Amino acid sequence: MITLQSEITAIRDQIATADLQRQATGGRIDAAWFHRARTALRHKQERLARFKEHIRSLPGDRQERKQRLKDAIIEVLRADYDDDEWRQVLDEAHDILEGKVA
Repeated sequence: MITLQSEITAIRDQIATADLQRQATGGRIDAAWFHRARTALRHKQERLARFKEHIRSLPGDRQERKQRLKDAIIEVLRADYDDDEWRQVLDEAHDILEGKVA
């Protein structure tokens, strides 16, 4: 991921440098080069996005583990409460989430 991010930054820097040179000299950017650079940038950004999505989908993903733990805690605790008591627990949790309880 770091390599892809570095490559994306390098391509952006090359495009920016070419644009600055164009502005300074009043010339033009080579259209074929610019097209190749933008295409390479787009492909690397797509690869990075796919890689990040793949990482998020892995079962060992930290966020997913955290959510599964929360679900397991709820499952364990829910058995100890009747419907009215559980509603009170949920109401209190919502109040905490909304900052209504200190």
